[in-house]
Amino acid sequence: METKTCAPLASFIDLMLDAICVVDAEGRFVFVSAACERIFGYTPEEMIGKAMIEMVLPADRERTLQAAKQIMSGHPEPHFENRYVRKDGQVVHIMWSARWSEADQLRIAVAHDITERKQAESMQAALYAISEAAHTAEDLLALFQRIHQIIGELLPAHNFSVALYDEKNDQLSFPYHVDAYDQAPVPRKPAAGTFCAEVIRTGQPLLLTSETLTTLPEHLRVTVGRNSLCWLGVPLNSHKGTIGALVLKSYSGGIRYTEKDKELLQFVSTQVATAIERQQLHARLQCMAQYDELTNLPNRGLLHDRLRIALARARREQGRLSLLYLDLDKFKQVNDTFGHAAGDRLLREVANRLKQCVREADTVARIGGDEFVVLLESIQLPEHAALVAEKIRRALNQPLNIDGHSLRTLTSIGIALYPEHGDEEQQLLKHADEAMYFAKKNGDNRLPMRGAPNGSDDGTRTEAPA
Repeated sequence: METKTCAPLASFIDLMLDAICVVDAEGRFVFVSAACERIFGYTPEEMIGKAMIEMVLPADRERTLQAAKQIMSGHPEPHFENRYVRKDGQVVHIMWSARWSEADQLRIAVAHDITERKQAESMQAALYAISEAAHTAEDLLALFQRIHQIIGELLPAHNFSVALYDEKNDQLSFPYHVDAYDQAPVPRKPAAGTFCAEVIRTGQPLLLTSETLTTLPEHLRVTVGRNSLCWLGVPLNSHKGTIGALVLKSYSGGIRYTEKDKELLQFVSTQVATAIERQQLHARLQCMAQYDELTNLPNRGLLHDRLRIALARARREQGRLSLLYLDLDKFKQVNDTFGHAAGDRLLREVANRLKQCVREADTVARIGGDEFVVLLESIQLPEHAALVAEKIRRALNQPLNIDGHSLRTLTSIGIALYPEHGDEEQQLLKHADEAMYFAKKNGDNRLPMRGAPNGSDDGTRTEAPA
């Protein structure tokens, strides 16, 4: 019976979709099948003699070397996963099955490309993680940090920026910026021709590489910079329009982003935009709950929170603090004479002057109408509170121009001290309030500390000029 001569084994190996790789004890390729070119982008001739570890993504090199040691010590590895960098810069995910041939001193492995499956899994995981971050992040910075981490699990994101566009003020800001070379750009009007401005203007993703650069207008070629390999940007589109952009940058010698990377980043960008808007809304609601809308000062609720914390600190450290309760005298006349818009401007100016009279650690709050409270922490002597009150009185008494009219603001101020006038929030607020009304009743612009330890009005009242 006639027997057929079998074709060389290598010809059958080259028909396989998975790649066969043989590596020597020094970690260099000595044989690769034809499928390697499809998976890694290099021809077999280019791979022979090349160190295997040089093709591995830097982040995966250490554990890859550890796995190689285990295999060479006689422990086959049937399901080892790592990432390689193709010749074109694209990252591929590989599932390896490998064993060591002691007789031949060679490591034989089969490489299965699982990039598509890993990307599909990663995208679903990323969408879930972004949605979770939108609900759990403490603030926008924490959200941006988490988004950077999530995107970094999808594709290389060593240089990553979040740009936000304020349509009302036509301003572009960079609240999150991580870059190996460049500092975060200062907030500015979106300059025509810059990379971010182009992404936001068009509402379309943009990929700039050394290959595509020559086909772009001159003003965009300058954007890439001195040593940038490529830029990848996608718009943050929401139902309100384009609210910003996500930007990735790679420098010379780094990763080259591809059209697939652009599609991947664009896929998650809508979820990112939703997460950012949710966090912005939460921040606005929190601000509305804690700050006065007109003056942007802490409101009554936030004042109580800070006073409670300050009292706990004072008790623990055996320190002192003071409350100043302020009321603007005859404020109603301003509204009646010049209108409520003028009254609002007066209140905003009063708020600004009050903040200039105290330390950054102190609190100036508007608790309603024309009433303000100043919390002075860590004062050394009772006289210090009276000095601050006098400083406030003089500052508010300086002329203020509103609609061409020069106004002088007179104020009644009541002072309460811890621990002399109470050791609880309500006690101190009540004492300062009563002291303020006492000042108002006995003449405009007085500064009493009623019920001082010696049982008198302690001589701290100061008459205001007419």
